[in-house]
Amino acid sequence: MSNRLAAEKSPYLRQHADNPVDWYPWGEEALAKAQREQKPIFLSIGYSTCHWCHVMAHESFENAGVAEALNRDFVPVKVDREERPDLDRVYMTYVQQTTGHGGWPMSVWLTPEGKPFYGGTYFAPDDRQGRPGFVAVLNAIARHWQDDREKILAGADEVVQSLRRYAAEGGAQEIREGAAVPPLHEAAGDAFEKCYHYFHEAHDEQWGGFGGAPKFPRASVINFLFRVAALQGAQSELGASAVKMAERTLQKMAEGGLHDHVGGGFHRYSVDEQWFVPHFEKMLYDQALIALNYLEAMQASGREVFAWVARDIFEYVRRDLTGLHGGFYSAEDADSVPLAAAGDHGQETSNKNPSHAEGAFYVWTKDELDAALGLDAVFFCSHYGVKAGGNVAHDPQGEFVGQNILRQRQSLGVTARDFDLDIAVASEKLLGCLERLKHLRARRPRPHLDDKVITAWNGLMISALAKGHQVLGEAAYLGTATRAAEFVERELFDAATGVLYRSWREGRSTIEGFAEDYTFLIQGLLDLYEAGFEIRWLQWAVQLQAKMDELFWDAGRGGYFNSRADDPLVIVRLKEDYDGAEPAPNSVAALNLIRLDWMLGLPGARDRALNTIQSLRAQWTRASHALPQLLCAFEVVLSEPRTVVLAGDPQSAAFQVLAAVLHEGLGLRRVLLGVDDSPAGGEARGWLATHRSYLAEMKSVGGEATAYVCDNFTCQPPVFSANELRALLVGTR
Repeated sequence: MSNRLAAEKSPYLRQHADNPVDWYPWGEEALAKAQREQKPIFLSIGYSTCHWCHVMAHESFENAGVAEALNRDFVPVKVDREERPDLDRVYMTYVQQTTGHGGWPMSVWLTPEGKPFYGGTYFAPDDRQGRPGFVAVLNAIARHWQDDREKILAGADEVVQSLRRYAAEGGAQEIREGAAVPPLHEAAGDAFEKCYHYFHEAHDEQWGGFGGAPKFPRASVINFLFRVAALQGAQSELGASAVKMAERTLQKMAEGGLHDHVGGGFHRYSVDEQWFVPHFEKMLYDQALIALNYLEAMQASGREVFAWVARDIFEYVRRDLTGLHGGFYSAEDADSVPLAAAGDHGQETSNKNPSHAEGAFYVWTKDELDAALGLDAVFFCSHYGVKAGGNVAHDPQGEFVGQNILRQRQSLGVTARDFDLDIAVASEKLLGCLERLKHLRARRPRPHLDDKVITAWNGLMISALAKGHQVLGEAAYLGTATRAAEFVERELFDAATGVLYRSWREGRSTIEGFAEDYTFLIQGLLDLYEAGFEIRWLQWAVQLQAKMDELFWDAGRGGYFNSRADDPLVIVRLKEDYDGAEPAPNSVAALNLIRLDWMLGLPGARDRALNTIQSLRAQWTRASHALPQLLCAFEVVLSEPRTVVLAGDPQSAAFQVLAAVLHEGLGLRRVLLGVDDSPAGGEARGWLATHRSYLAEMKSVGGEATAYVCDNFTCQPPVFSANELRALLVGTR
């Protein structure tokens, strides 16, 4: 018989609907039961495409004995971290501070008031290697709850006070009273330099990335390095070094097993230092952020291979992560049913089935490749390092015995030389092999698709596709981004209240959006406006920024809280202070606010940007490498406005040629405004002029598309050709 989770929309919660555990979703009902019966809450947080979440589910939550202990002594509660990132961050902060590590599944024991008193991540079902198993932990906690409840409650109160101090101080010491505080530009310059040197020291020159295993594609670090190159000049010693680190990392990521060579896109992270053996889940936010890295690499180097990888990501997202409604889905699972185990259930995707194996959809035996590729198999296997007995040497879980993970072992030029082929012929042969494997793989049982549409992640993907249109000139990318924005506006935005909602699946969820939903979507809308010059996106961004200020702004200390003030079930409001797999909301918000100030002179936007940066000053002065995305905002916060205004018909070829010049290479950040002076553009032109009066004078000259390059609102004489604009931009950098 199904439990309460069967009525939830979250795929993660539904995966546990048939557990013998008497799960509750997070909410007042669960907390009321805990308070009424004076039982502790067992809170389990994960997400539907998480490999170790599946492992713990199979081992423990499907076990009748474990369920008996949970149901008898606790109120079990399940949370999808993707639906409730605010709760996830509160309790993850606790787990990290008390255990020194974090991850999913996350297991936290709470008082009936929601205060944590014990926590961890994955627990094996039985005692292993000197560590107590899950059942032993449950029994011990139940016993302590009965015998030492007052001590537990007092400790939980102190935990909450500690979390509140952390929220106020950001985990850093306050600046001593009377101590000299350097001006922002000096502190920012010092932080920028320290951040660069940190990543320079941590860089793995052989395999790319920073530090050792496991390796995560932390896109904000690559963003920071490209900003160093833009500010210092890509040809300077410092700029060239930054570009070299970024390009080496991106090259090795693309060559490794982290990259899905057959179907496109990138997996979550690599368990080794070589980007070879990944955890195979694919997340929408990774696709968006990594695509932006490759586009900037293309701008920095002009190397077509980086553009090719970006297109590869976009092809995957548009094919496999885009709904018919236009919104982008959240993720694909790491696990799936091996073809041999699928039997008559060829498209089985239930994560309850223990026969699932990690990476089953993606790995190959040499026999499979030989049969599929025929005479081309030797060429293909040489290029991708395929071996008869499998190519995964380090396999502690025994998951890849006899299997091969595709990894580009050498450049195509070397493979072409080894087989005495012209490079163009070798490229065509390789692409043909990959296409055959794509069709063959499509017959395998696919991994589970988490088809939630998350507002924040859609915002990130809209940004990436908008940039893809600008850098690669692909109109289809702009169309895909526009459809996604229209879906979010139609399904996840309440026009009457101005409120965003977090997610959509079988209809809009009841969970209102968080700071990241607003700020990532605002960024996406600004990028979408600059890519296509539709004024509706800029107007909506202004509206959303006002609502974000209303709901999340910290009037006392500046910056934005992750969650709203009116949720009584959140024990503390935190501000994210780490640019991790996703950038922190405040890091993106600071840049959004300056862009809105430069574009429209939005009242208070510059002050809020400065206050946002100052609110995290203790963190970025102490450990600047934790906030590389925030450091990217220093470039514009400490600069006078730089604007390019294009006047004419945005749909004309001449207008688009001028726009393309602005994205040919790395350069200082500028905002881009399009003044449509055709008869159809009167309303948009008037709206812009009400915000920036000087825009009323910006018109095309002689009916030609016209560009105005302005620094601190002092504009150079208009230019009309790509070469003129290119020369002017170089002269004003």
